[in-house]
Amino acid sequence: MSRDEQLKQRYTLLVEKLSEQFADSDPLDIEGIIYLVGVQELGQLQRSFKKDEKVNLMHVAICRLLEPYGYYEFDFFDNDGWPHYKMKQELPNLKAGEQSVLMKEALVNYFLEKEYIR
Repeated sequence: MSRDEQLKQRYTLLVEKLSEQFADSDPLDIEGIIYLVGVQELGQLQRSFKKDEKVNLMHVAICRLLEPYGYYEFDFFDNDGWPHYKMKQELPNLKAGEQSVLMKEALVNYFLEKEYIR
């Protein structure tokens, strides 16, 4: 099986599993999954978030997801428990499709690491 086929299968499995658990089986989009990663990384699972906090959660998630690729590095937790990252290198200019593949791969790798999927 090619790497692309494996990524597609794993991402489909991830979407199905997360959608069943968090969205009454309505398929989550990539932004929804990134948001869930942000909530997971913050560790404050049972609270509601304001609009600006939701944007910050997405940022935290993207930093965490791209950390293994060398783009970000964890820096510290602030007094409110929010993780902060510093940029190690600029993200390359990617076409929309390439960005999508990178984020799907990062999401699959994150959930493999967390042993949520196999």
